[in-house]
Amino acid sequence: MKSGKRHEAVIAWEGDSKEVIHDFPEGVRSELGIDLQLLQWGAEPNSFRPIASVGKGVFELRQQDDASWYRVIYLSRIEDVIHVLHCFVKKTAKTPKKEINLAKARLKLVHQRLQAQKKQQKQEKKKGHGEA
Repeated sequence: MKSGKRHEAVIAWEGDSKEVIHDFPEGVRSELGIDLQLLQWGAEPNSFRPIASVGKGVFELRQQDDASWYRVIYLSRIEDVIHVLHCFVKKTAKTPKKEINLAKARLKLVHQRLQAQKKQQKQEKKKGHGEA
C-alpha cells in the first residue's frame, strides 16, 4: 500500500445476513448492493446512518419500497473488512428490539474473533523472534 491507495474492502457476512439480503426485492437489493460497493471503495453510501444502539462504529443502510423498510446493519471497515452484522425487513418506523439484540450479539462475536486473531498474531510474532 505504498501509493496511499486503500485496498477494496471485503464483505464479511455474519450469521444469515447474506441469505436474508438475497430475499429482498430486486430493486432494493440492487440499491443496497451499490451502497455496499461504495463502502468497499471507501466512499460514502447513498443512505446510511450511525446506529449507536448496537455499538460504536456500527451503521445501517436503508432502503424502502411501498411495502416495507429494509435494513443492513454493518460494522465500519476494520483492516479492509466490512462486517455485515444483520439484514432485516421491518414494517413499522421503530426497529424491533429483537433485531437490535441480534446485531449486538453478532457484533460481540466479531469483536471476540478479531481479538483472538490479534492474540494469535502476537504469539506467532513472538515465536518467530524466539527462533532467530
